[in-house]
Amino acid sequence: MEKRKLGRSDLEVSVLTFGCWQAGGGSSWTDTSDDDSLAAMRAALESGINFFDTAEGYNGGHSETVLGQFLKEANGEALVATKVGAHNLAPEKLKTACEKSLERLGVEAIDLYQIHWPAGTWGSPLVPIADSMGALEELKSAGKIRAIGVSNFSQSQIAEALNFGRVDSLQPPYSLFFAPYAQDGTVEFCAQNEIAVIPYSPMAQGLVTGKFNKDNRPTDNRAGNVLFKDPTFELALEAVEKLRPLASEKGCTTAHLALAWLLAQNGVTSPIVGARTPQQISETARAAEVKLSGEEIARISQIAQPVLDSLPDEKTNMWA
Repeated sequence: MEKRKLGRSDLEVSVLTFGCWQAGGGSSWTDTSDDDSLAAMRAALESGINFFDTAEGYNGGHSETVLGQFLKEANGEALVATKVGAHNLAPEKLKTACEKSLERLGVEAIDLYQIHWPAGTWGSPLVPIADSMGALEELKSAGKIRAIGVSNFSQSQIAEALNFGRVDSLQPPYSLFFAPYAQDGTVEFCAQNEIAVIPYSPMAQGLVTGKFNKDNRPTDNRAGNVLFKDPTFELALEAVEKLRPLASEKGCTTAHLALAWLLAQNGVTSPIVGARTPQQISETARAAEVKLSGEEIARISQIAQPVLDSLPDEKTNMWA
């Protein structure tokens, strides 16, 4: 699988990242066992994916623990990204959180350590970004982390963070059906500043796969997502149907088309894809082989536009 440089760091990551949220199990993913998660991780590596993303907040850190089990057998072939929560951004709390993540992951250094949400989000304390970045730079100098990233940051928040250290990645929600960070110029800002964009929910919470319909909506943690509320949901279903002929022409699925479209966008480095089974990730990985012409990219964008237009202005959080 093709690899791309992560920002200005020396990390070379696959064009798809394996997301480990589901590896935490818990209330959001009640039917995902650790054995299932480990099998999916192995299949991801076999498919050419070398980048694995998790967070301390995924089921109280259990996702990191499961990923750590996998890393022991990966023989150094896998790169790991994890995230510190918004409630742990004060310098000493951040350093302690990093040590706990290192222990759960069973590694000496975290390849990419990211701030999961900006300070003040979800009722968290308002910690100056200068303080958090200072702590991150100390961890980097100590060799405990190799690169610094942020997630769910606005363009102005990224610009402020850059005043206090190097930021090599942004992890925003970004898909064919949800693209506020592209629409407001943040993705282009990242491209100009050599900041890798690692989109999460690149398949719009599974909506681009075509497995949902008016009588079949998700009942798990996605149920409250703005993408599954009308009129957005109905427009997305119509868009997926319009994508099917092109997918057939390309010999791929609508999900592959959506990922290939995203990989063709300026600034995008490695969309995060999840899977509960080896079969799912092996199939999803095929998206890295799909190449689109400029005309096809424009055609896909046109099909998706009504969905984007249906979303509330300045909507950057799919759940809030």
